[in-house]
Amino acid sequence: MTGPLFKYLSDDHERLDALLVKAVDNPEAVNMKAYTEFRQGLLRHIGIEEKKVLPAIVRLQDGKQAEVAARLRLDHGALVALLVPPPTPAIVETIRSILSAHNPLEENEGGLYQLLDRLAGEEAGNLLAKLKAAPEVPALPHNDRPGILDITRRAVERAGYKAAF
Repeated sequence: MTGPLFKYLSDDHERLDALLVKAVDNPEAVNMKAYTEFRQGLLRHIGIEEKKVLPAIVRLQDGKQAEVAARLRLDHGALVALLVPPPTPAIVETIRSILSAHNPLEENEGGLYQLLDRLAGEEAGNLLAKLKAAPEVPALPHNDRPGILDITRRAVERAGYKAAF
C-alpha cells in the first residue's frame, strides 16, 4: 500500500537518482550542472525528512520514534558530509553506495514512507502540502581545504559505510 506521501517522497528519490546518474555519465569529469541540482535536491530532501517526516511520525505515534530513525540520521549525516568537498567520481560512488542501502529503508514494504502514510490518515493532505512547501536549503560552496576528505571519510565510516576515496 502506498499513499500520497510515499509517492511524493519516492518520486523525489527517482528524480535525485537520475540527476546523480547524469552527473557521472562522463567518466572523465563530473557534470557540475547536474551535480549541483542533485546536491541542492538532496539537501532539501534530507531537510524534509529530518524536519517534517521524522517529527510527524513521533507526533503521530505519541512520542515514539520510527524504528529506523537512528539509522536514517546516521545516513543523512554521512550524505551531507559527502556534499561538502568538491565532487569526484569516488565521492559520487560513495554517495550511490549509501543511497542504495538507505532508500530501501524508506521505500520498501513496511518502510518509513508507508509508516508515514498509514499514520497520517486524514492528515495526509495537510502533511503533503507541508512537504511540498519545504524551502530549498542553502548550500555553501564546496570546501576543498586540506583535511576535508579525512573529515568526510570519518562521517561515512561513523555511519557504517566504506568510503571509495
